Amino acid sequence: MTAKRYTDWIYQGVYYLAAGLIYIAILMRAYLLYQSNPALGKILVLLFTFLLFSGLELLLSHRLGGWFHIYLAFQTVVVFLLFYVTNFNQYDYFSLLFAILGMQAMQNLNNRSGITWIVFFILLIGYPFIHYQGALGGSFRVVAFGSVIIFLSAYALASRRAQEAHKRNLSLVEQLQEANVQLQAYSATLELLGTAHERQRLVRELHDSVTQTIFSMTLTTQSALLLMERDPSRLGVQLERLNQLTQSAIMEMHTLISELRPEQPTGDGLVKALRQHLSKSQLPEGLLISMEVEGEAALSKAEDLGLFRIAQEALNNIIKHAQASHVDIRLHLADPYWIEIKDDGRGFDIQQSHGSGHLGLASMRERAAEIGWETQIQSFPGEGTNIRIEKKRT
Repeated sequence: MTAKRYTDWIYQGVYYLAAGLIYIAILMRAYLLYQSNPALGKILVLLFTFLLFSGLELLLSHRLGGWFHIYLAFQTVVVFLLFYVTNFNQYDYFSLLFAILGMQAMQNLNNRSGITWIVFFILLIGYPFIHYQGALGGSFRVVAFGSVIIFLSAYALASRRAQEAHKRNLSLVEQLQEANVQLQAYSATLELLGTAHERQRLVRELHDSVTQTIFSMTLTTQSALLLMERDPSRLGVQLERLNQLTQSAIMEMHTLISELRPEQPTGDGLVKALRQHLSKSQLPEGLLISMEVEGEAALSKAEDLGLFRIAQEALNNIIKHAQASHVDIRLHLADPYWIEIKDDGRGFDIQQSHGSGHLGLASMRERAAEIGWETQIQSFPGEGTNIRIEKKRT
């Protein structure tokens, strides 16, 4: 049995038990008092009619709709016929049948309609009580029996609300589970897109750097072969050029391989990760990189990783394209937070770089935006490049 069915069984079980005990008590009392009375047959017929229609109500309560009011009116007539058949001698006990009807009303009708029917039932039992027992005694009985009707009806209402709340909770759980599945699928999709984006970037880098270098090596080799036949004295220059291109290709391949298995910031933070990266990098001869850190505030893991990737991309671009001799890396780990990477290389025209796709500027901007930082890039031909990433103020 599922948790939902078990909970519904508990709620409905107490409701049916209360109604059943009331009905059995009335049936037994009627039999004991009228077993030798000719009216017993009529009383039993009416009581079984009440039971029959109560059973039909259980089967048809979700289908009756507006007809439920007609059902209550019919059952009210049955109760009053019981009053009449017994000459109003047992109206007090038969009045408890209105408690069953009140429970059914609160189970199937809105609060306003249900309360209206309960007030109507109490007014109906008030007439015989006050008429046959006097104002004081009758009023006491009305209060006593009315309290039973109200109490059981209130329980039925509480039971219905508990069931509805339980169903809403189950629905929310199902929605949360569905949302979690969708989030997992979305995360997997983002991961696939990120992997595809990274592959496309590496393919572009491979084409823009290594492929071009190898093509230059091919031309230089052809030139060397021609000079070996025509002017061997100039062969040394071409061989030196070929050696430089080979070293450049090796360095570019090493850079791409390191990006396939990149270092990532550990729990020690961004500063240590950058120092480790610089110590492992194969820098061109004559390139000096210095790093200065101000402040000691810790960043989030996402910020550490994003800034590390940006710095790695900027350094790779400097090595490949800038022809710089010095690079300054500055980190300001205090409010305002920023990182700056400046080189004294050949620089470039930022306007012409838009859409070129090989300098990695778009990638750096995207990474910065993902962690809530802003990118500022300044560069002019012959004057180097300055990349500054600042944390947005909230």
